Amino acid sequence: MSRAVPEQERVWRTGTAPGIFPFLGHGIALFRQPLAFLNSLPAHGDLVELRLGPQRAWLVCHPELTHEVLKDSRTFDKGGPLFDRLGTLMGDGLVTCRHQTHRNKRRLVQPAFRPSHVAAYTELITDEVESVCRAWAPGQEVPVSEAMMALTTRVISRVLLSDSLDDATSAEVRDCLTVIVRGLFVRTVVPVDAPFRLPTPANRRYRRAVTRLHAVIDAAIAERRRGASCHDDVLETLLAAARGEVAGAALTDQDVHDHLITLLLTGVEAPALCLADALSLLARHPEAERRLHAELDAVLAGGRRPGPEDLPHLVYTRCVVSETLRHTSPGWIFTRVATKETELAGCRLPRGATVLYSPYLLHHDPSSFPDPERFLPDRWLPGRVTAGQRRAMMPFSAGSRKCLGDEFSMVEATLALATIAGRWRLRHLPGHVERTPRPAITLGPRSLVMGCEPRSSMPAAAVPATDSRTAGGNGVDTA
Repeated sequence: MSRAVPEQERVWRTGTAPGIFPFLGHGIALFRQPLAFLNSLPAHGDLVELRLGPQRAWLVCHPELTHEVLKDSRTFDKGGPLFDRLGTLMGDGLVTCRHQTHRNKRRLVQPAFRPSHVAAYTELITDEVESVCRAWAPGQEVPVSEAMMALTTRVISRVLLSDSLDDATSAEVRDCLTVIVRGLFVRTVVPVDAPFRLPTPANRRYRRAVTRLHAVIDAAIAERRRGASCHDDVLETLLAAARGEVAGAALTDQDVHDHLITLLLTGVEAPALCLADALSLLARHPEAERRLHAELDAVLAGGRRPGPEDLPHLVYTRCVVSETLRHTSPGWIFTRVATKETELAGCRLPRGATVLYSPYLLHHDPSSFPDPERFLPDRWLPGRVTAGQRRAMMPFSAGSRKCLGDEFSMVEATLALATIAGRWRLRHLPGHVERTPRPAITLGPRSLVMGCEPRSSMPAAAVPATDSRTAGGNGVDTA
């Protein structure tokens, strides 16, 4: 007779966030001090009710509950204030589309971002990084945020559109995206349209940026259709589907446009903020910087550029990227919407209920990550990551809607960081004061300026002891 004791079902705590303002609900707290507000919520429960304007919403504060939401995309589909706003910008692209159409859309674009294909992008990425670094000079004050935005704009535009965007247009796209991501945040936390119809300077800038971004994409599509089809990029895949040349995929012209806008928006801002934040954090943590430099000097002897064969050996470099994503995840808050009446954490949610989750909150939970405010790349060394940390770490979401470009983003950031740190040491300017980042739709430094100086090689003996055979596997090592 079995004496096994059945596992006790977890009892979840539910509560309500304090401090509701008339009409605005908790939107004013999310706008003024979003990170502090988020960090205060777990004290009120694992699932906390709050108000976004007049709407009720529920924030998930525990990693297991978050996985329960993200693994059931039929019940908790894309939607809510964030995705409603994104939908007006991205249309019915891969990020904003509903569950019913997501699988076919993802299947069409996925091959361009599979790990086997990502290795082919290493030369493209390092070419663009070297182009950015080539413009720097010893003692120069470098606009790091702007440079990283320029870098990621060039990289993703080449992946999507080959050479369709010249330097001037790429710079224009970068500037448009900067305006758009700032405007999206306030439109999310204040989900009432009336204030954004007013002809204020900010509203006009936002509308101009959106209009221009769509025009750039339309022009790239029109130019490609006029020319010979000899490109190996995402645009060519989409146009082939629109021509009926891809089995099981029938795209309209609007679908092609929406996919490109979506991939451009998601492929520029977040990786740029991650890189800028990594360079800033390394400047403030000299021991982590020393260990990074030691690894680069050993793996990339003689200052050579990294290639695909080097990626498995850039263990600590990838740890720096992972810890940056934990410490200041660019995607810091997201929404889902209940497609039917359902139960979550013992709480009955009505059909249409908005459910939020925050990677920033999960990544700063001390029960998952002790001393969460500290920047500790060693957390991610092979053999040190716990199962609980893997579950709590979700900078690219989880489940069937996990970002299809997660590995591409990790490779891009690892190669960029290795190339930059192999040549330059970036330093904060005198008088620099570290401030709590003020989030927009994404989180990270948007006006970071640093001084740069060339660096000399460090002894290879200083490389941390790691097993490169286990780096880059599943779970958190691949973010």
